[in-house]
Amino acid sequence: MRNLSFAVLLALICTATAQAGAVTTRYKGLTLNASLEKAAGGWPAAPVVLMVHGTLAHSGMEIMAGLQDMLAERGISTLAINLSLGIDNRPAAMYDCATPHTHLHTDAVGEIGAWLDWLHKQGARKVALLGHSRGGNQVARFAIHMTDPAVKAVFLVAPQTWNARRQAEEYRQRYHTDLQPILTRAQKLVAAGKGAEFLDGVGFLYCPHARVSAASFVSYYAPDPDMDTPRLLPQIKVPVTVFAGSADTVESDLVAEVRPLVDGRHVSLVVIDGADHFFRDLYSDEIADVIAEKLGKE
Repeated sequence: MRNLSFAVLLALICTATAQAGAVTTRYKGLTLNASLEKAAGGWPAAPVVLMVHGTLAHSGMEIMAGLQDMLAERGISTLAINLSLGIDNRPAAMYDCATPHTHLHTDAVGEIGAWLDWLHKQGARKVALLGHSRGGNQVARFAIHMTDPAVKAVFLVAPQTWNARRQAEEYRQRYHTDLQPILTRAQKLVAAGKGAEFLDGVGFLYCPHARVSAASFVSYYAPDPDMDTPRLLPQIKVPVTVFAGSADTVESDLVAEVRPLVDGRHVSLVVIDGADHFFRDLYSDEIADVIAEKLGKE
């Protein structure tokens, strides 16, 4: 997600009032939390969608909770996972910028796998993966290496796009300083085996004046073509549907990047007229309709 102040972001993705059941699992010494919504009469045999939120957000954010309700109405169960971001038993709330950052962008890949294993243990045999914004990139990264026959489809909602020039420009615009000197310092620390050493008072994701480990900073800001989700789509082995909002100013180049990849079979693109990056209200309803239709055909 880009071009949003932290205060605005917090207002946009406040926790919805609807509550699903809380569940936990263990992974690498951490307790992971998630919100499980069981569709009436359909759990665990009916399809279940494993959902991943965006940057520094949580499982109860508006788009996650809204989609859980809407999909349950259509007979589809959902598991909205709460990425740990390196914190044991992290609550479903925005990451507190005062908390030091040690998490890595790619940590989510292992946590998605842990929750998929959890679903298998519950008896789920028909699973789809869904990611919003940065979570879309993390789902795609997981999916390109995934061979689990239970996973039938991937849904990416406004997934992250990336290029190095734009990242540098946006960092300068947000934090009024250049990214490269900070990144170079962090990379040197990582190369010297000091990735756990902290950088203090730096801009990081949505957090000004953050305390962030060198390894964490490198994970999110080092040049990495795989941060550009569209380039991963051809490598995903199951059908992929990308949802884009026509009024999305955060991932404004998404449609242009995905459209050349659309073949109507393996990669599909759904552009929702009027939707912004968060697909509120009836826009999320359109997403739920498409998901229900596609999972019904599996």
